[in-house]
Amino acid sequence: MSKYEDAQSSKELENVVKEKSTPEETAAALAAGSTGIPSTLKSDVKRSKGKKLPRKFYESELIRLQEELVKLQYWIKEKGLKVVVLFEGRDAAGKGGVIKRITERTNPRIVRVVALGTPSDREKTQWYFQRYAAHLPAAGEMVLFDRSWYNRAGVERVMGFCTEEEYREFLRSCPEFERMLVRSGVILLKYWFSVADEEQERRFHQRMRDPRRRWKLSPMDLESRMQWLEYSKAKDTMFSHTDIKQAPWYVVDADDKRRARLNCISHLLTQIPFEDITPAPAELPARPEATGYVRPPLEDQTFVPEKY
Repeated sequence: MSKYEDAQSSKELENVVKEKSTPEETAAALAAGSTGIPSTLKSDVKRSKGKKLPRKFYESELIRLQEELVKLQYWIKEKGLKVVVLFEGRDAAGKGGVIKRITERTNPRIVRVVALGTPSDREKTQWYFQRYAAHLPAAGEMVLFDRSWYNRAGVERVMGFCTEEEYREFLRSCPEFERMLVRSGVILLKYWFSVADEEQERRFHQRMRDPRRRWKLSPMDLESRMQWLEYSKAKDTMFSHTDIKQAPWYVVDADDKRRARLNCISHLLTQIPFEDITPAPAELPARPEATGYVRPPLEDQTFVPEKY
């Protein structure tokens, strides 16, 4: 019997979670189905207990909201707005899903995604915010950060990738950095996707079973799963320092992915007043007849085999 299965009480489970576990041990914990989290610390927000949103309604409402996003992008481009949207939250909370739905019908030259990997050796020596500042929008752009400078307050803090002084400096500097962004004319929106431990574990198991999704479950995700309590503490501390008037945090209950996507997109649309300036449909001119040119034979071209 593993140490995860053997832990019976909440206190024992909490002690297990606090231990540094190897990826193999973490995978064993997932397989055992032990959450290791006292019930008093499980949720970041009040959970919705209703049924999942019906697919038919979800899809029709998503189409409507995506049409509004297209109108918003025209407005952003026309008015030269600079919009930054941060998506943060626990692993498997659904951040990537809502980003995908936002960008699905929008112009990537106007609405672009930034998802930075591990900093290089050179970047590690820079001012912490420097590599993020390089991706901030110019006039007429909206940038969606799939994780952002808040890595320092979350994964870097919990996993020991930064020093205590670097962490404390971030908590001091971050509110001032964001106030500077807002003063410069940037519209800054911050979303925290909150997922219950049981739902997160269900999604982890789903990723482990599905080869198409397994790439989403890294060894770091498995290790992070066993640090649930530490991540909760880090999140609460982060909010206490960075939930500022100029750039407040908006928490999205993400247990139901469909509701979370619709709620987040709907809220985003209310935060930027815009008008419908969608161009009128253009009339396609008649194509002129081709004269005096003979195209080469099709046999000279290499075609993709038609397997389907």
